[in-house]
Amino acid sequence: MKYYINKTINADLETATELVKEELQKEGFGIVTQFDVNKALKEKLDVDFRQYRILGACNPAFALRSINTEDKIGTILPCNVMLQEIDNGVEIAIINPKQMVVDIDNAEMKAIAHEIFDKMQNVISNI
Repeated sequence: MKYYINKTINADLETATELVKEELQKEGFGIVTQFDVNKALKEKLDVDFRQYRILGACNPAFALRSINTEDKIGTILPCNVMLQEIDNGVEIAIINPKQMVVDIDNAEMKAIAHEIFDKMQNVISNI
């Protein structure tokens, strides 16, 4: 099993970002961070890099359940969503929460991760 789920769409980065945000919102997630990798690399290293964006998505109810279930889970929160321009559009990849908890010995946390995975799979499927 891969550590991400992904899809490529025929769109520009801004359009893809808005589609992702809309679908995340339908599943109860909001964006708490947004990192433009290409902009940061240009500013810090004077490197030209393709359009590459990382969104941090959070569902407060899942975050609370997760932290109450496994107090160190904050090391892998929020759920990251990557968007990058490629030759035929934009690739969207979302972290696979089930893979992120493989080494956690906590059945309740694994069940929560499965619920979140289902929501992220809906996001990818509906874009």
